[in-house]
Amino acid sequence: MKDNFSNHAADYAKFRPTYPQEVFDFLYDLIEEKNDAWDVATGNGQVAVELAKHFKQVLATDLSAQQLEEAPKNDNITYRVQTAEASFENATKFDLITVAQAIHWFDFEAFYKNVQDHLKPDGIFAMIGYSVFETSGKLNEVIQHFYKNITDPYCDPERKYLDDHYKTIPFPFKEIQTPKLQMNVFWNKDQFLNYLNTWSAVKHYEKANGQNPLELIQDDVDRSWGNAVTRKFSFPLLFRVGKKNI
Repeated sequence: MKDNFSNHAADYAKFRPTYPQEVFDFLYDLIEEKNDAWDVATGNGQVAVELAKHFKQVLATDLSAQQLEEAPKNDNITYRVQTAEASFENATKFDLITVAQAIHWFDFEAFYKNVQDHLKPDGIFAMIGYSVFETSGKLNEVIQHFYKNITDPYCDPERKYLDDHYKTIPFPFKEIQTPKLQMNVFWNKDQFLNYLNTWSAVKHYEKANGQNPLELIQDDVDRSWGNAVTRKFSFPLLFRVGKKNI
């Protein structure tokens, strides 16, 4: 798994959007016993903190120690530096295993072996993510131009899984139909630009060209923003859930 985020872990924790409560409520309704959960590639612990409200114990793993340093501490969350694919000894079987905005980076075969080894027979596996966001008016054209024309050559190839809404990722589970959801945020201009600055493609562009590509769209953003202090941005939510095939 690539580590594109350790070098800007604090920005990732501060400026990435949060998942809607409907995602978690849907998962909780599927699970009878809420003893143990494993949040894989937890990053800044966003999902782990939510799971800790309902599960007795949460294991939250990530390959980035820097990301885990940004995660909120909680008595029933165990944070551990560990890749998604690494085999590990753990007598605990998990009622829920989640991975949010990360599975597209994984070695699928090795990761799914871990899931099969550590998920309870009646446990739930959930992959969550989001693709490129949209807004109204001319600003949306600026976003799409930035994504498709400026940063696209610098995107990792794994990004295509997000563009395909996770439908092309192998899913060796008995799939459960999920609701169609979207993630809405209201950001001011600084929050909007800071979010764009967390994109791995932005970092790749900057490294290759010695310039932050956000400079190329700053004037267009200013012209297109309008008079509102904040604007609404919508992310298509990627959400696949399943149980073991037994």
